[in-house]
Amino acid sequence: MERKVFLRNSLGFLGMAVAAPSLLRAKPANEPNNEEALVCSVTNSETAGPFPTHTPSSLVTADIRSDRTGVLFNIGITVLNTNNACNPLAGALVDIWHCDKDGNYSEYGGTGMQPTNYTNYHFLRGRQTTDANGQVNFISIFPGWYTGRATHIHVHIYNASGQSLLVTQIAFPEGTGSAVSLVNASTENGYTKGMTGYTYNASDNVFSDGVTNEMSAITGSVAAGYSLTHTINVAGPTLGLDDLTAGKNSVGQNYPNPFTDQTTIPLGLSSASTVSIQIFDLNGRAIGNTITNELAAGNQAITLDRARLRLSSGYYIYKVKIENADGVFNLNRKMIVG
Repeated sequence: MERKVFLRNSLGFLGMAVAAPSLLRAKPANEPNNEEALVCSVTNSETAGPFPTHTPSSLVTADIRSDRTGVLFNIGITVLNTNNACNPLAGALVDIWHCDKDGNYSEYGGTGMQPTNYTNYHFLRGRQTTDANGQVNFISIFPGWYTGRATHIHVHIYNASGQSLLVTQIAFPEGTGSAVSLVNASTENGYTKGMTGYTYNASDNVFSDGVTNEMSAITGSVAAGYSLTHTINVAGPTLGLDDLTAGKNSVGQNYPNPFTDQTTIPLGLSSASTVSIQIFDLNGRAIGNTITNELAAGNQAITLDRARLRLSSGYYIYKVKIENADGVFNLNRKMIVG
């Protein structure tokens, strides 16, 4: 395969947007590449961060404000299926969570990372199921910010049977006159930090590699409230491969991510499988040799060693190929070496 074709199909937009999870039956060798497919690519995978929801299924609600106050914020998310020509994906489970106006998360706290203890609270977290148009809506407050991060929302999307499809984050437009700037100047609504010390998207450790497919659109005003709209593309059920079969073969996000010495890639295998992993930098260059393992059915894991792979700090793609009785499955994810 020519290098330029590999970059299009496996890494997306060169050096900026990267391919995220896509679990599907291998495409026949004689099937032509369709340039239009570039428009329908999976949204970037991102870390769930240090504050993921402990039990998402217990927080099925559209109004996630609880006792939090701030500028009214309506969140509308549309989920599309890249394995079905980017048509809406109905029945997907969508979890979101974000910080309050002061930069604090519920379900955590009492530590150096977040001194205020909110371990027994569940504000600004919720789950909804996409409708026939692939849409979910939440009522919230406009998020604040905390040191080292730009304003953002975390999203975890599952299929109807609970199989993880994508963990990602939503970025916010910035600059003079943006909602981020105006809300954080709104002391009358309790936003007291302003923009001094704010980390912009370009310097954010999650968004600094580009926000092409993670940037939201925001309309409204401080007085009337704001509305966010955003589309997220996931690799849902594949034509010719039912959702249950796809769900039996899974590749999770490596953890920890970022990592300094070692990281683990969790796998779910429907049957005995040959699993190969190849690592690439963002320019499409292969790093080291392909790692191949013969693994039994069930939950498995492969550990990557930074020293052995000779990885310097930065962003990489790991490409996983699973071959078993169900077919051939491929998935790409992003990982960060600290």
